[in-house]
Amino acid sequence: MDNPRTRVFILLAPVVTFFVVFNTIPTLWLLGLSFYNHSLTSGMPPEFIGFKNFVAIFNGKNSIWFDLSRTFTFVICGVTFQTLLGAALGFLFWGSKNMPGRRIALTLLFAPMVLTPVATGTFFRFIYDPTFGVLNYIARDGFGMAPIDFLGNPKIAFWAVLAVDSWMWTPFMTLMTLAALGSVPKAELEAAEIDRVPYLRRLSLVIWHHGKFIMMLGILLRTIDSFKTLDLIIPMTKGGPGQSTRLVALELNKQSFESFNMGWSSAYAVLLLLISIAMTSVFIYVLNLRRRKEAEE
Repeated sequence: MDNPRTRVFILLAPVVTFFVVFNTIPTLWLLGLSFYNHSLTSGMPPEFIGFKNFVAIFNGKNSIWFDLSRTFTFVICGVTFQTLLGAALGFLFWGSKNMPGRRIALTLLFAPMVLTPVATGTFFRFIYDPTFGVLNYIARDGFGMAPIDFLGNPKIAFWAVLAVDSWMWTPFMTLMTLAALGSVPKAELEAAEIDRVPYLRRLSLVIWHHGKFIMMLGILLRTIDSFKTLDLIIPMTKGGPGQSTRLVALELNKQSFESFNMGWSSAYAVLLLLISIAMTSVFIYVLNLRRRKEAEE
């Protein structure tokens, strides 16, 4: 026990064991199953078919390209809006520490993050209802408008779901913004203020320089989480009307837990995993780009 290496091994053993059992082994099992034709309802043993599952995914009538296009639109629009609004709210609360009721306002702001997406989706499905939903009640009695079928109109449903997702996760980006602003040294801010550095210059040279890692981490986490959105879609639209809100996670859920086509769904999950790894790599590269330039200089 006096050996430092032994202590390190003992401390890391539970973490490594957990990672191998619940991460590495399932991932390898998923990768291997993607090369087999295996359905839980067929009663037949798995049959090795090589890359045919991947070919079927790209050539199928429910092409992955449509699902990916809708998903990337959902991710880009949602994360961009949530980041901008969350950053604005973060700066608002950061610059008003003496504001009356600040703690209560922050508590109410962060409340949507605590709610489960399934409950939120069910809740907003009733809010959006064209017959007795509160939004249509306000539109009808307050503005004399005709009822709007938010979740039944293909042109509106996608943006209605996106609005709910933004309502839930904008507070998360506000929290990440406050954490990033809290990492900025007060001495540098005061020095920049004394030197009368313009606010935009302070924002790029001082605030962004120290808070960019936390902000980029928040954007990365939101991107990955938004990419696999499922539990919000199911109670609200189930991918409809038509295919206007069908995302990649919904198709994966349908093939794996409704059709029990485990080989095909494993191949689909592997492709989504590779896309997630690629997005993570891009974020890490962008985050370290300035550091590499400084090292080269």
